Amino acid sequence: MPVSSVRLLPLAAALALLGACASTGGAPKVAQPVDALYSQLDQASKGYEVAVQQSREGDSQASQQTLTAALDQLKSAAATCGNTPGCDPQRFFSVFDRLLRLKDGGFFADDDSVPVEHTSEGSASGKKGAASLSEAQRSVTLLRGQQLSELIAMNGPVKAALEMWLTQWRPNLMEAYVNYQYMRYQMWPEYQKQDLPEALLFGIIAKESGGKVHAVSRSGAAGPLQFMNATGMRFGLVNDDGFDLRYDPGASARANAEYLDEQLKIFNNNLEITLAAYNGGEGRMRRMVGDNTAVSFYDPKIYSQLSPETRAYVPAVLAAAWLFLHPDSYNLRFPKLDVAPGNITLKRSASLSELTVCLGSAGGMSNGWFRTLRNLNPRLDPQISQPAGTKLEVPKLLEKAYTARCTDGPWPILANDLHTAVIPMVSSSYTPAPAAPVVTKASAPAKPRSYTVKRGDTLTSIVNKLGCSDVEEVAKMNGLRHHNISVGQSLRVPACR
Repeated sequence: MPVSSVRLLPLAAALALLGACASTGGAPKVAQPVDALYSQLDQASKGYEVAVQQSREGDSQASQQTLTAALDQLKSAAATCGNTPGCDPQRFFSVFDRLLRLKDGGFFADDDSVPVEHTSEGSASGKKGAASLSEAQRSVTLLRGQQLSELIAMNGPVKAALEMWLTQWRPNLMEAYVNYQYMRYQMWPEYQKQDLPEALLFGIIAKESGGKVHAVSRSGAAGPLQFMNATGMRFGLVNDDGFDLRYDPGASARANAEYLDEQLKIFNNNLEITLAAYNGGEGRMRRMVGDNTAVSFYDPKIYSQLSPETRAYVPAVLAAAWLFLHPDSYNLRFPKLDVAPGNITLKRSASLSELTVCLGSAGGMSNGWFRTLRNLNPRLDPQISQPAGTKLEVPKLLEKAYTARCTDGPWPILANDLHTAVIPMVSSSYTPAPAAPVVTKASAPAKPRSYTVKRGDTLTSIVNKLGCSDVEEVAKMNGLRHHNISVGQSLRVPACR
């Protein structure tokens, strides 16, 4: 997916982020002598050492309280740095970044062992590795034994991407978060199997599709994680009885996790290079990197050879992952959602579009449920009525709403009336008479020919065989919705000349 170019984030803007977190709506901060501000900075930094010691002693609650107090003190001092002559904002941002990384459980980064985590009931789980960590901890750690936070460098491109997500891309970030949360139960377990951090999964989804399962790029990449057809087929995303598995949330997450696992092994766990391979092609990255798998993504020998899209893609993914971990520290509030999975069995025939109308804003979803219903039921055409008895995946909170609103009463009647509205058809045989007939000797257009769908075919692979058309043209010729085809189906395709 093309990415808008991002500019470097000035240190003053980074400082503004800290100040925004500290703002409580009171009087503006009064400038203080720079030595006083640096003294507060030193105190906040010492809070780091205290928090580490408390954690080592097993008092995690006191450790988190100390860390929170240190962050609050840092934010308060940072808010006045911009108005204080001689104050260096970079010093504040460095400490701020260091304290944030502690939230990811990095107290024991210098130890040879990993601390034993406890379950929500407080008892040791007795498991090792990723399975020993709480859900929240698993979501931020263990990218091949390293904290994800240790791998995200707070350099210019990442800071610039943070600003973009918090400003111009903010609506996309919020939409991606909501979409992902309702699909989380299908996608996150696939990342767990590969010991990959959930924040990384969210970062890729946010940049690739915004959590829209049926997204298709101009280059033919499809699904929530935007697989090209050839790469998708290599990881099992094939045509399943007419349905392209690239659109399936769980299957695409499995393929994505397996792909990243493969590429991390090839590039010796170099996360940024691996993400660049995902966006720009692993073959090209292997040629560029060669045997030096430790090379930095930002090394001029690598960075200057990348496309503008890939140069922007990698920091954008990492920035979205960082915000997923630390929204509060960037004055960001993700919505609290009831995302428990559920299902309904249709009591009367209805399409997903009709269900969206009758469900309205149930559960406080002001934007309606169309996107969520589509994402959770990717094999269904949203415009086609499904018969009574059809089982649909829905958020559990919609089970009662469906019974109350969509089985009887005025709303399903209204939804069906709108859905079955008749649109006047314009006859293709009617052609207005020209003012003056024009005689040409051009040959008549070639008549379309037919193609029988074979097992393993997708619309993209069929178009690639033709070599003279595109996916949308074939879809329109056959009235296909969402590129769904089935084995044995006869398609009208252009006659190539």
